Amino acid sequence: MNPLAEQLNQTIKSVAPQIYGMLSDVGKKLFFPKGILSQSAEAKEKAHAINVTIGIAKEAGHTMYFDSVMASINNIRPSQALTYAPSFGLPLLRDKWQKDMFEKNPSLEGKTVSLPVVTCGITHGIATFADVWINPKDVVILPEMMWGNYNMIFSVRKDAIIRHYELFNTDGGFNLTTFEQAVRQEAADHRKITVLLNFPQNPSGYTVSESEADAIVGILKSVADSGTNVIVVCDDAYFGLFYEAQTLKESIFARLCGAHPRILAVKLDGATKENFVWGLRVGFITYGGTFDGDTTALYDALERKTAGCIRGTISNASHLSQTVLLNSMNSEGNAAEKKEKFAILMARANRVKAVSMDAKYTDAWDVYPFNSGYFMCIRLKTVDAETLRVHLLDRYGVGLIALGASNLRVAFSCMEEGDVEKLFDTIYQGVKDLENSQ
Repeated sequence: MNPLAEQLNQTIKSVAPQIYGMLSDVGKKLFFPKGILSQSAEAKEKAHAINVTIGIAKEAGHTMYFDSVMASINNIRPSQALTYAPSFGLPLLRDKWQKDMFEKNPSLEGKTVSLPVVTCGITHGIATFADVWINPKDVVILPEMMWGNYNMIFSVRKDAIIRHYELFNTDGGFNLTTFEQAVRQEAADHRKITVLLNFPQNPSGYTVSESEADAIVGILKSVADSGTNVIVVCDDAYFGLFYEAQTLKESIFARLCGAHPRILAVKLDGATKENFVWGLRVGFITYGGTFDGDTTALYDALERKTAGCIRGTISNASHLSQTVLLNSMNSEGNAAEKKEKFAILMARANRVKAVSMDAKYTDAWDVYPFNSGYFMCIRLKTVDAETLRVHLLDRYGVGLIALGASNLRVAFSCMEEGDVEKLFDTIYQGVKDLENSQ
């Protein structure tokens, strides 16, 4: 094993040996190299005469560029747009994201978390997490209704075992019973389990209530107390888009930090939805937990392993994207912009809820609970979801996503409020078309 990896491992073991035990085989071998990158960093600081360490081109002391490229980038210097960013991410952006994280999650007060490591979007963040923490045959616990890419990342790429549970109970809330059964059954058979929580949830658009969040944390604490190491991954891709009073308004990550020494909380963020910059591909990985003493060295070691993984895959996330995001977050109008767009999405969600649950549709579908995010789902009663999807697309020019045999997902985020009733009337007509043809 590389001595740098061994050094990081010893640091982790000295502070939290249970966290070392949660690392994947790859994660234990990972380190952040001291070669070209660290030498370049030293040269950037001290080589005041001539610096020939970085693999970029310069001209007259400045970053070399094409006018045709910079013509499309307003008010950003080539050095802030075209050069390599650190594999950890831009320091100012990491600091800013962490500062905002504490402001948005009051339960983090008095707790310590790592500095976020920047990823190329949240999908890359999930894949990076999997590289660092998931071994073949590890168990990852997820609801039956889930984002399909989890299967690609955990099952196909990492050969992990996905254990499902029913997401909703008969009362229309989070199914704590099936969740607890899945967690306890897997904990009885494994020294380590991974639980992925995604709120607001894709595809259902559901976020747990305060009491449901407390119950989830209580279940996980109980399992950890029995001796099982628990990694809880919080996929917060749609964070902040909470439309109803009873929903939890912070990440459950905040309540998991400090919950139990055997619980490692991992927060996966994406500027994608929070800042409406889908194609910029900027995400974050942040670690939290319950540790004795100074956590600085422990978090530094976890950040270095994570950044080493990024260095060994994509090298670094886009410098230009990070700069654009940082400038936006620091702008005076950012809070007002976010408030304005939130209001538009909440109005659409409220309209979708009112229309989709109209009694005139009850013979055709049930509506799954939703209170947040971009999506909602309906459960069809009489026709096949894929057959209906194709029929609606071919005959009416309406596009939806079919999930399994009975579910249709509606992304109300990308439709106008005025089109909501037309959409559901068309879906209903499509159902009747298929019923009549049977």
